Amino acid sequence: MVHARVRHLYLTFEHLIHEIAKFGVVGAAAFVLTTVLNNLFHFALNLGPLTSFGLATIIAATASYFANRHWTWKHKDDIGLGRGLSMFLVLSTVGLAISEVPVGFSEYALGLHSKIAYNISSTLIGTALGTVWRFWSFRKWVFLEPDPARTEDAAESALV
Repeated sequence: MVHARVRHLYLTFEHLIHEIAKFGVVGAAAFVLTTVLNNLFHFALNLGPLTSFGLATIIAATASYFANRHWTWKHKDDIGLGRGLSMFLVLSTVGLAISEVPVGFSEYALGLHSKIAYNISSTLIGTALGTVWRFWSFRKWVFLEPDPARTEDAAESALV
């Protein structure tokens, strides 16, 4: 009985579960890239905390766009590289602003300047907040459900 309910629940949300899992894998790779670049920029190159985290996030977000476009949401409608990437970058900018809030608060409001405080505020808290925004917004505005009017079946029907 319980097994049947769990299976039904899984089947109901199977597609979403797979999207979240793929987004998570891409996000994990972007997380590693962000963390490495963030620390490189801030501690090795002595860039400011917001600049370091911002640059690292922009680079990782751009890489994740292509991974998400070609893997996570490959079944979604291809709205074109120009529009898709533009929308992705705009929404990523909002995600970046969300992610920067804990960094700025930790560094400037609380005066916490240690490596551990910086990495907790940027890499953990900031990235978590930005990730929730990005998953929701990309799924809603960037990687759209296919338009039935443009599917192959619709094209074949139009020819008949």
